[in-house]
Amino acid sequence: MGLAACNPYRTVSVTLPDGFVVNALIADTPNKQEKGLMFVTNLPENQGMLFVFDEEQPQLFWMKNTLIDLDMVFIGADKKVNNIAAEVPHSYTYTPDAEVARATGYGKYVLELSSKTAEKHQVVPQAEIRF
Repeated sequence: MGLAACNPYRTVSVTLPDGFVVNALIADTPNKQEKGLMFVTNLPENQGMLFVFDEEQPQLFWMKNTLIDLDMVFIGADKKVNNIAAEVPHSYTYTPDAEVARATGYGKYVLELSSKTAEKHQVVPQAEIRF
């Protein structure tokens, strides 16, 4: 399943530090945030998901049923990168809960990208992300 099956999400264009543009689905409700990219089997480099939270704070993501490896970019309210969880490994429905990857960071926004996209497009701490 690709991102097209994730409607009715709104989208936003996200510009990475090198100018590369990602079309991201917006996860701005608890239901959308809980589902995230679960069961997505293909994520092109120019697509992703932007989680929008009410305030800048510690964020914890549990990657159960996330079938693809991801880069997770934790972004502050100032739209600068706080930290990156690179190449977060996928899981399956049968992956034991204790073995499911977790990613943590601090931010108001979290951008999920296909694995290795962040490094390829110069996403580093303190870099500005535009959206």
